[in-house]
Amino acid sequence: MIFPIYEAEVGSAPKKEDLAHQHQFILHAALDVVQDLAWTTNAMFLRSVDRFSDLVVSVYDSVVHTRFMLLHDSRSDDGIKSFFQEVHELYIKIFLNPLYLPGSRITSSHFDTKVRALARKYL
Repeated sequence: MIFPIYEAEVGSAPKKEDLAHQHQFILHAALDVVQDLAWTTNAMFLRSVDRFSDLVVSVYDSVVHTRFMLLHDSRSDDGIKSFFQEVHELYIKIFLNPLYLPGSRITSSHFDTKVRALARKYL
């Protein structure tokens, strides 16, 4: 079973509850595409693996297949790639913490604050 270990809605547009569920569905549906692409490429940053209306799903697939997914409408590939790389570094720091149980939800407020700051910087 695949489930998110961290979720955040970032951006300036206010989100409605039904849109939040739709966005989760779009990201979850894109996992099938990501699974297929993971076998055909060595790239860690997968630009646009899926689209829905004006929204694009981009993915950063780590070496151990931890997948960072972003649903966005921006076109800044460099900013998105930089965002993913820095979030991956934050994740590694969490992962190396001896008190963190791999696969469990990340509830650290410090991690959340840093991710949101990176989103403001790059997205």
